[in-house]
Amino acid sequence: MLHFEDYDRLSKFRCDLKASTIMKFGKTIKIFLIDGDPNGRMACELSNWTGKAYKVPRIQVKDCADRIDLNNTGIYLLLGKNEEGQDQVYIGEAESILKRLTQHLTQKDFWNEVVVFISKDENLNKAHVKYLENRLYELAHTSNRYKIDNTVTPTQSSISESDRAEMEEFLENIKLLVNTLGHKVFEEKREVKTKAKKQESFYIEAPRGAYAQGEPTSEGFVVFKGSKIATSTVSSFPPYMQKLRQELLDKKIIIPNGEYLELIDDYIFGSPSTAAALVMGRSANGLTEWKLPSGLNLKRYESEGEPILDGLSIAKAGIITSISLTQ
Repeated sequence: MLHFEDYDRLSKFRCDLKASTIMKFGKTIKIFLIDGDPNGRMACELSNWTGKAYKVPRIQVKDCADRIDLNNTGIYLLLGKNEEGQDQVYIGEAESILKRLTQHLTQKDFWNEVVVFISKDENLNKAHVKYLENRLYELAHTSNRYKIDNTVTPTQSSISESDRAEMEEFLENIKLLVNTLGHKVFEEKREVKTKAKKQESFYIEAPRGAYAQGEPTSEGFVVFKGSKIATSTVSSFPPYMQKLRQELLDKKIIIPNGEYLELIDDYIFGSPSTAAALVMGRSANGLTEWKLPSGLNLKRYESEGEPILDGLSIAKAGIITSISLTQ
């Protein structure tokens, strides 16, 4: 049986497990279609937040003279695509947002819409938005999803500890709203992180040097940086997959590294099967090829989930190694 102190440890583990799996609180976002057009200007607000966002198509920037608060200090993102069709962003700040956007109409031509953030109580000052500009640039650079149009790294202003804490909270809401408005500029490619223990990665090990790790995301399946890709493909490899493989080689997302090919950055594929086929160099069913170290494949994982451990299973698994089982 379990000794008293072991029950105590097991109870604590269950409490920690419950605490670590608590979901984030829900959010209420109010989106107002200023002109009644879903493709037109939008004003966005988050409950219990002093900030406010605007999403404005480039062709309607000149119509924003009726938005008095756009003359305030704020931060903005110019969003569009470059000549190669890659998502592109310019991150900027201004003491008069509308004036600066009007200037960008003649200075930059890649963008087709802008997302603006201001403070409803006008508490954002120049130092605040300079801090936000720098932090947003860092996040966009780290996520590596969009090509950044800024030619120089924005300098980070020196603000007080209390202001920094407020701006970091403001920053989290910016990230939330930018994503909600359809732009994953600041989102990391890996999503599965809120587990009692760190989510184990799925993996594939196959002939021709293939060994990759990854995980499912809301966008498809992300294969992790450093994964090894099959050095060659089979003769029946589908042409569209061969084209994708060559594109990744041409863009140096996959590079030769000694005797194998290596993925140099996290890369999101549209499906687990596309990811598996690219890694293995042949057609593949990703739902059965991607497996956890336990042997559980992605198909079973998605339909059944991970098994829940009871006290005995926890002890057997070595999670609480000091529990003694006696008669």
